[in-house]
Parts: sequence; structure tokens; C-alpha cells
Amino acid sequence: MKTTIEEIILWYDLHRLQEHYVSVIDTDRLEEWPDLFTEDCVYEIVPKENADLGLPIGIMHCFGRPMLRDRIVSLRNANVFEPHTYRHMTSGLEFKQVDADTIEMQSNYVVVQTLTDGESRIYQAGRYFDRVVRTADGWRYQSKRAVYDTSRVQTLLVTPV
Repeated sequence: MKTTIEEIILWYDLHRLQEHYVSVIDTDRLEEWPDLFTEDCVYEIVPKENADLGLPIGIMHCFGRPMLRDRIVSLRNANVFEPHTYRHMTSGLEFKQVDADTIEMQSNYVVVQTLTDGESRIYQAGRYFDRVVRTADGWRYQSKRAVYDTSRVQTLLVTPV
């Protein structure tokens, strides 16, 4: 299998998008998070069991960039939760070009959460299923679906994964 320079550049661009995504979350620059999506985006967090059975029910569904912004405003001003930080690890980025301006990609993720008591633990592990489109501002998520591996929902799901 031969890899072209165009494929390497595309992989690099997609990897940079994903690294920017986890960076804005992990460094608490959440106001930037919605800008990584298209206006008509879909963001979902779904247990693997439901995804495997084709069940649409998840624990988070946001439709459109305004809902993403509302999620961040709520997190900053209305939600009550223990302060925490996230650290994302991602691996195994694979992609398939749908057309010149649309890519479907998948990757693994692990989120480590650290609370104020200093304890760090694996908060969530799973796989991202993304559809990204080329815009005037670069690649943006048209849909991002985080499918987590366990049916157990951790408390404190306030910060995006």
C-alpha cells in the first residue's frame, strides 16, 4: 500500500484538528470549543451498548453550534460541580474521504480526570466517530459522536469529552 503526500498532508490536517479539539478542553478554553464545529453540527455522547444495538439514546445530544455554546454558558454560570481537569489521550486516527470536502474519521480516546483532592482516574474511554467538512476556516466537525466503552455513566459529565 503506497501513501501519497496528499494523504499525509490530509492526515496531518485532521490530526491537528483533533489535537486542537482536545487542547481547548484540557486547557479550559471551552469558549473556543463550539468554533471547531459547523453551525448545523451534531455532538453526541453515547454508550457503546446503545451504539451496537442501533439505539439512538445517549447521555448528551447537542444539535447546532448554539446548543454547544449554551452548554458552555451553563457550565460556567449554572452548573454546580467539583472543580476538575481533563487530559485526553487519542490514538489510531483513521479516515475515509467521502468527497473532496468531507471526511469520515475514527479514533480512540481516553479521558483522565483529576479532582481537587489530587486523585487522577480514567473518566471515560471509547472511540470518536467524526464527520468533518472543509470550510473557509479549515476543517470543522459536522458531527462528533463519542461512543464510550462502558454502560456505566460517571458523575460530573459537565465538560465535553
